[in-house]
Amino acid sequence: MNTAIQRFDETRDALLDALGERDWAAIGRLDEACRVCIDDMLTASVVDEAQIKAKLEDLLGVYRDLLEATMGERQAIAEQMSQINQAKSAAKVYHLFS
Repeated sequence: MNTAIQRFDETRDALLDALGERDWAAIGRLDEACRVCIDDMLTASVVDEAQIKAKLEDLLGVYRDLLEATMGERQAIAEQMSQINQAKSAAKVYHLFS
């Protein structure tokens, strides 16, 4: 059980680091690794439910932060696309009158 929790903690910490760096490829890989770690913790021979609950609640906070970051990134991309479309429209108008 201790090794499963240790791997879980290391994976969660790596996920936080990847989030801080906005390394989306690493986040995808670490998300998969978190799922495996959770399964390992839940299927361990000795299960401390209180400890697992605390670990999962902590991970939930990480995923909230991740969700916030992805929504922010999506909004930034939408704004950039809007600016690109406005610039294209302005260029078309300019070419009509030149």
